Amino acid sequence: MLLRLAYLGVTNAFAMLRLLPMSDREKDVEILALRHQIAVLERQLSGQRVRFAPGDRALLAALLHGLPRKALQQIRLLVRPDTVLRWHRDLSASRHAAASRPRRGGRPRTVHSIRALVLRLAKENPNWGYRRLHGELLVLGVEVAASTVWEILKDAGVDPAPHRASTTWADFLRSQADALLACDFFETVTLTGTRLYVLAVIEHANRRIRILGATAHPTASWVAQAAKNLVMDLEDAHCRARYLIRDRDGKFPQLFDAVLQEAGIKVVQSGIRMPRMNSITERWVQTCRRELLDRTLIWDQRHLLHALREFETFYNEHRPHQGLANARPLCPLPAPIEHPDQIARLDVRRHSRLGGTLHEYAHAA
Repeated sequence: MLLRLAYLGVTNAFAMLRLLPMSDREKDVEILALRHQIAVLERQLSGQRVRFAPGDRALLAALLHGLPRKALQQIRLLVRPDTVLRWHRDLSASRHAAASRPRRGGRPRTVHSIRALVLRLAKENPNWGYRRLHGELLVLGVEVAASTVWEILKDAGVDPAPHRASTTWADFLRSQADALLACDFFETVTLTGTRLYVLAVIEHANRRIRILGATAHPTASWVAQAAKNLVMDLEDAHCRARYLIRDRDGKFPQLFDAVLQEAGIKVVQSGIRMPRMNSITERWVQTCRRELLDRTLIWDQRHLLHALREFETFYNEHRPHQGLANARPLCPLPAPIEHPDQIARLDVRRHSRLGGTLHEYAHAA
């Protein structure tokens, strides 16, 4: 409000300077024009209330408070003279109230860094209450009262520990990523109209994909044999998976779960019509369709398996992943190029897969 009032004061001061070289006749003509414009606005408003900002009220009250009441009634205004006088009384009352208001006492406000630390500890440890957080702060040498920690959590809208300590599905996936596998069936159609079903497994920790096979008839024996192949591949790769997420598709027989159970892998079924519970696999299926299947004409099962094997190699060894900070499942990121001469002499070669459907780029040897 003060900034607005200062701006209005400066603009009106310049407007007053503009009036100095004007003659009385010119001023009278301008007053008549302004009064006529106010009359036009009153007709258009037709009973609607005009809203003035606090700065506008203060400026009008300061300009008109010296005029007598009779003079105010003769001036053409959008508000009544009593309203202008009330604005002036309110302005004077607020000025006196601000001058006589006692200064606020009490403890000073908590340092911002301490507040940020308390909120960070509460976010990273959802099962800690305010007293546990207070004890951790004392261990760190930060001396604050336990009630201060409680007030910080309350002001930030952080619920008490029992209400925010419940584990969500996303928290479970993040905490168990190193031991999680996920699988799913997806289908594609060849040029001859044959519908083929592809079974793929992905590791949550490093996003490594494994194509277990493709068939037109996913029988129970075929799916069970794919599970046995998966167990052998995991043993060869020294992967210690404990859980495998799958949906409730009828193509998964009980023998599939039994084979994994014998290998120490517990099968966790996702909810009904809840694809987000298997979101990483669903995202990979979307990537496979967008980058491969939607751009390739599949002739038969053999051609499909060849294309999927090439995409599997490309996905695991070259394609960067945002979930891994743009690293690759089987190859870490190389050291960044820092020398200016090396940047100036970049020689990048392209390697194409599947006739140019997939492109890989690497430095020339």
